[in-house]
Amino acid sequence: MAQLSVTEFTDPGCPWAYSASPAFAVLQWRYREQLRWRIVTIGLTESPQRYIDAGYTPARMTAGNLHFRRYGMPFATAPRARVAATTRACRAIVATRLLDPPREREVLRALQFAWFTTPLQLDEDTGLAIALSEVEGLDAEGVLAAIDAPETLAAYEGDKRESRTAEGGATHFQGKARQTDGPVRYSAPSLAFEDGTGARMEAGGFQPVEAYDVVIANLERGLERHAPASSVAEALACFPAGLVTGEVAAIMAPNNVAPDRAGAERALVELLAEGGARRRSLGDDALWQPASA
Repeated sequence: MAQLSVTEFTDPGCPWAYSASPAFAVLQWRYREQLRWRIVTIGLTESPQRYIDAGYTPARMTAGNLHFRRYGMPFATAPRARVAATTRACRAIVATRLLDPPREREVLRALQFAWFTTPLQLDEDTGLAIALSEVEGLDAEGVLAAIDAPETLAAYEGDKRESRTAEGGATHFQGKARQTDGPVRYSAPSLAFEDGTGARMEAGGFQPVEAYDVVIANLERGLERHAPASSVAEALACFPAGLVTGEVAAIMAPNNVAPDRAGAERALVELLAEGGARRRSLGDDALWQPASA
């Protein structure tokens, strides 16, 4: 079976990375196990002081996030008690990678939901514990205990070094790289695709799903490309951990047609009433799961 490797440069506290979730859901639906994903945490901030010095407050950051609603992900309007750094949440992801690799993406997603739909302080272990408790089967206490372990710190520093190698590449050329703490780094989210021969193409920074599809089509046309889901039940069945409304709509959208969020939501409500789905409120939206999950 043909496959592509995908390196995802990300950070749980970046609203652009979070807002790319519908596009990533489409890729996961469309290509499934043919894409081998690898997460690299950027570590946007070791301390909140950089944001504070730039004039950010909890209210300003929360209000700024509302700009991203148009991309289809849930947000909440309750500000945090204070501005938070992202390093500890990034290290929770890395610790999961070392302790329980299959749940690494679930932990990233749980932390993103917590960052943008709750006022939890995710640079404190109390807040992290609440967020991680949403990941079924995860040893959250073990992950928290490993956040400061030498192995985790070393792997996290490796992530940071790798994410700061964007100078001179396609992401830099396109004006989507950043230089905030020394070397030129990938912005979140950036995807680097690589085929079996080592040929590599980047889709740096926030991109529409069509950009990713163009990269894949040029690198590996031996992949099976699944058609859009024909129903909300079919979409949910592929994602037992759940999808938000905007992600379901994106997975069902035909080529060159904007996702029908309202139509997807109506269909999800009907499926819920029939007993075919479960719903959990999430910010100004919901996480939908198949009833059998």
